[in-house]
Amino acid sequence: MSRITPLVRPNIAALAPYSTARDEYDGPIGIFLDANESPYQNGYNRYPDPHQAVLKAKIGAVKGIPVENLFLGNGSDEAIDLIFRIFCEPGKDNAVIMAPSYGMYGVAAAINDVAVHSVQLDENFSLDTEALLGACDEHTKVIYLCSPNNPSGNAFPKKQLQEICDRFAGIVVIDEAYIDFSTKGTMAVEARERENLVVLQTLSKARAMAGLRIGLAISNREIIHYMSNVKYPYNLSRPAMEKALSLLDQKIDEEVSTIVNERDRLNAVLPRFPFVKKVFPSDANFLLARVDDADDLYNYLLEKGIIVRNRNKVPGCKNCLRLTVGLPAENDALLNALEQYTTV
Repeated sequence: MSRITPLVRPNIAALAPYSTARDEYDGPIGIFLDANESPYQNGYNRYPDPHQAVLKAKIGAVKGIPVENLFLGNGSDEAIDLIFRIFCEPGKDNAVIMAPSYGMYGVAAAINDVAVHSVQLDENFSLDTEALLGACDEHTKVIYLCSPNNPSGNAFPKKQLQEICDRFAGIVVIDEAYIDFSTKGTMAVEARERENLVVLQTLSKARAMAGLRIGLAISNREIIHYMSNVKYPYNLSRPAMEKALSLLDQKIDEEVSTIVNERDRLNAVLPRFPFVKKVFPSDANFLLARVDDADDLYNYLLEKGIIVRNRNKVPGCKNCLRLTVGLPAENDALLNALEQYTTV
């Protein structure tokens, strides 16, 4: 028995996944009279491939990940939800998350009736391993870690993440949505071999496909098997998969380099404004800045047509705004607006 099997909910372990007649047909294109589709061809009258074989092969080649270690979902949010559904008994089990971090971990937990134990990061958003593991009990099935973290922007050392995986008996989920902007290194290769590690990535950020809603989970074959069984059959649309295939041919090195350079430029300029108290180091495509009055500055920028994220009410982020790095001209517009704010 693997380390994972006892962690899986019994009903999920016994689940017979939904299958189609086309899962049983391995021949050339035939006459499809099995799925109650319209026979009138318009390019989209047939259901999409529920296994996303072509897109998985392309992503696997781009990222150097075997197809059997890949799950594709409707954004990373689908994978987050599936982890709760596979491993956490509603009303009984719990998950441990950091604070502040991505809000969907808590939302997905609440939807699935899973309690959350929250561990506060320190004033510099560093993670205390002992506090994190100390928050776990016999009913803790999952730890969610976002690295680089949202909204703080910092990535955690790989050695720390490896230690947490080694010491925790349950599932460790590391959300790497912003990994392309970081120099700290990915845990994706390790996720193929470790029994209890799931790494989440996305095509939404560095690859500029947020509108297509395609997220990735990278893990060992057993966890990928359970995720594939539990997902809805046709969770990615044909147009999304086709567009993603074409966009994956585009090189992103120049765009990522520009965003990182612009991030560093903003990081150098923002502290010069008297109302900016601190700009936190970032490994992502955004900066978290602490200001005198986040609500006032947020509303001022809205009036200027500049939309940022107000994190003032998030624990640990008092008077903080999260600023996504835009194009150079957009960042110039932000800085110009801030120049005017000093005179308001």
